[in-house]
Amino acid sequence: MDQEPLPSEGYAEVRVVAATPDVARRVAEVLRRCFASAEQRSYPAGQEGGTRLHLTIDTTRAAGPAQSWLSASESSSKDPSHTDEV
Repeated sequence: MDQEPLPSEGYAEVRVVAATPDVARRVAEVLRRCFASAEQRSYPAGQEGGTRLHLTIDTTRAAGPAQSWLSASESSSKDPSHTDEV
């Protein structure tokens, strides 16, 4: 696996792969309602017209549902429940 540089503290790089551009845009829209984000970039994915969408989100500027979820998850981050995740 190639080593990509990590995003700056408080930011996350998100990749969405979908069968159609519309589906990828809908997922990106949900993320934008919860977090501030940079301009999205989209690319073709696969031979059958799929779309790969990249966007950078700022988790320090969370809004609505994400803000309350992040606050609640901070206390449980010291004891991960999924130890098999990479």
